[in-house]
Amino acid sequence: VQLVESGGGLVQTGGSLRLPCAASGFSFDDYVIGWFRQAPGKQREGISCIYIINGESYYADSVKGRFTISSDNAKNTVYLQMNGLKAEDTGVYYCVSDRACSPARMLGGFDKADYWGQGTQVTVSS
Repeated sequence: VQLVESGGGLVQTGGSLRLPCAASGFSFDDYVIGWFRQAPGKQREGISCIYIINGESYYADSVKGRFTISSDNAKNTVYLQMNGLKAEDTGVYYCVSDRACSPARMLGGFDKADYWGQGTQVTVSS
C-alpha cells in the first residue's frame, strides 16, 4: 500500500494550491481518503475526507468554503484544492486511507487510519 502526496510549496496569503494524493496497492473504491495537517507545536488536525465510492465528503470548519476534496477514480488519486490560503494553513499535509469519513473521524485526526503518506509541506506567507 502506498499513498504519495505532492503539490506543496510556498504561496502568498490568498493564493491557491492543489495537493494530489496518489494511491496504490489497495482497492481504492472501498476506502475513504482523508487529509490531516500538522503544524509545529500544534495538534494534528483532520481537515477533510471523502468516500471514494460515492463522493460523500466532509470538511473541518477551519477550511469549509475554501478547500475542496475530489477524486479521480481512473487515476486512483484524490485532490485537495486549497483556495484563499491563510498563514494558519501552514503545515505538513498528509493523506490517509481510512474506513470511515465523518466529523468524528476528523476530530480524531484520523488516528485510526490504516495508512498514510510521507506528507507535503505547505507554507503560506503573509
